[in-house]
Amino acid sequence: MPSDTAITALSDLLSDEGERITRLWAKRLRAETYEVEVPGRDLRAPLHHLLDELARLLRDRGEDAIRLWPEVVRSHGAFRYDQNFEPEDLTREFKSLQEVLLYVYARRNGGVIDADVAELVSELVWEADASAQASYARVLKTEEVRFREAAVMESVLNHVEVGILLAETDGMVSFASPPVSRLMGVPMRAVVGARATSSLSPVLTQVNARHPTGEPFRVQDMPFLRALREKGPVRGVMMVVERPGGSDATLEMSATPVWEEDKVLAGVIQTFSDRTEAAVKTKALESAHDEVRRLQGQLLRRTRQQALGQLASGAAHALNNFLNVLRLRITLLQREYKPEHVEALDKTVRQIGELVARLQEFSVQRTEELLTDVPVDQAVREALELARGELEQREHPVHTELDLGFPWGVKADAGFFRELIVNLLLSARDRMEGGGTLQVRTRPEGEGWLALRIEDGGPPYAVEELARLFDPLRRDPGAPQFSLFLAVARTQVQRWGGELTVENRQDGSGASFAVRLPRFRDTAQDEEALLPPPPAMAPGGVPHLKRPARRVLVVDDDLDNARMMGEVLGEEGYDVQVAHSPEVALRIWEKHPFDAALLDAVMPEMTGWELARELRQRSPQALLAIVTGADVRGQNRASLALVDAVFRKPIDVGALDEFLTQRRSEDEPTEGLGAPDPGH
Repeated sequence: MPSDTAITALSDLLSDEGERITRLWAKRLRAETYEVEVPGRDLRAPLHHLLDELARLLRDRGEDAIRLWPEVVRSHGAFRYDQNFEPEDLTREFKSLQEVLLYVYARRNGGVIDADVAELVSELVWEADASAQASYARVLKTEEVRFREAAVMESVLNHVEVGILLAETDGMVSFASPPVSRLMGVPMRAVVGARATSSLSPVLTQVNARHPTGEPFRVQDMPFLRALREKGPVRGVMMVVERPGGSDATLEMSATPVWEEDKVLAGVIQTFSDRTEAAVKTKALESAHDEVRRLQGQLLRRTRQQALGQLASGAAHALNNFLNVLRLRITLLQREYKPEHVEALDKTVRQIGELVARLQEFSVQRTEELLTDVPVDQAVREALELARGELEQREHPVHTELDLGFPWGVKADAGFFRELIVNLLLSARDRMEGGGTLQVRTRPEGEGWLALRIEDGGPPYAVEELARLFDPLRRDPGAPQFSLFLAVARTQVQRWGGELTVENRQDGSGASFAVRLPRFRDTAQDEEALLPPPPAMAPGGVPHLKRPARRVLVVDDDLDNARMMGEVLGEEGYDVQVAHSPEVALRIWEKHPFDAALLDAVMPEMTGWELARELRQRSPQALLAIVTGADVRGQNRASLALVDAVFRKPIDVGALDEFLTQRRSEDEPTEGLGAPDPGH
């Protein structure tokens, strides 16, 4: 245990000599990691942040700083991974910090280093190093998973007819699928891994590449290079090449920039499509019609809500895993420390979990509508939460101004209604390239009607544009996707008994999308009778309680989730064993069956549902629960009937403990269980 004198001495040193320590640390780190190319200011800034946090913790928390500072340093490992540091570089970094701290302390104290101060510095530094190394290893494991996923994706790309080329921000071609070589008529080996400006020129000369007008096709005309220069998509660039047999082929190329979450350009994807047959068709009208129909089919399969839903689903699943670790850690802290210090954190976790649940509901691929009483103003606020990042995190942000005055509901499908609002918000945003304010209003209209208006600040529509805005077969550049969305949305609103219109604002400052829907009237039967019974309930009511489960098996391939779940249940008095794979779980269960099992839904070797089926055959009376960060509404009823409950991450420990205190009776059949509640 460090002495108060040592803590005070080190705190004073960091407060008085912080800038000097940062400078010396960065200088020594530069010498130690000379192979890592990091600009000077970028190297010093994170070090300064770490030392500031250490000084604050020593000043405010005393000896607790030894335990808390590694948590601050944890993200530093992932940050250094992105800067191409090796694990050895991390160790050298913190070793350099120890040397600098002792050096500056000695100079400050006439060459004398107190043993307590040296011991405190050593403990702080090596605890921080261990924390950063753990974070680094976690990112490395994630990158390995991404590598496997990329290998699968490359295998798929090898079997499609469209050629795909990936270019880095410096113009280097990092990947080209085999169709690119087939379409160009030459091997692309010499191009991949080299700068396009030097490697592509001989290839274009060899295939006699030219524009449809006959002009030579230069390297700088390539769509991916234009997309890098212009920071935007490039569509429909045509190039004619000469095949080895002497025949000409017409290729259509498009390029789309890829952006990181922080709006940093990551690279460009360019596609190659063979348009030779279309180029030689004699019936231009017939060819144009086929092309429009093909485009319409693609757009119908790739509507904006599907793309956004897939992104939200993947992000939500990953986020929920981290949230689960966080909440379980909070549970332990609440028992060991003062609860008031962590109650605010727990509340935040619950709020984030609710937002994630809405994101996952948004991403569910629904084919049937369920008409219910949808609170309009609440749905508008939830849709705005989903779209806020897309609206505000841009070079020219779009802010929203809410004026909500419809405290009733409408008869609609809640998920589709929220998607409609999100898509209208994003469509209005696309019209406001310079940013501005988006106004959203709800009001009663007439007798029993809702009027929802979304008013943007984009350019007003011309009269002829308004007349053709809902036509999905428009041939204007860039129009089909937006018009197709409006046509689908209008049909959807009409099914609910309303209408969707668009008009220019009276003050001439933009356009207004208006949704009119009838107010909900509760004339239908109570639909709750159609819902499945709650988790761990037989159709007849509350399950028979015999005795609580004491021996619990936790199965999760995520080490942190499994470990934290085991610790929390152990604190509750359960005898817990952890298995990191279904294979290990089955082997443990075979030796000595457990009273209950908590199964992660998504594991590489076997899903939690498949594992539940195996365990149910071995122990029909055991309590089985799925723990997942994903939405389970896609599961069939046969799978849901295998388990007694489904718990969503972040998990409610109180509900989990209540679940484990019940046990099936010997005569309760497995098949009699209803499907668990996905929202549990």
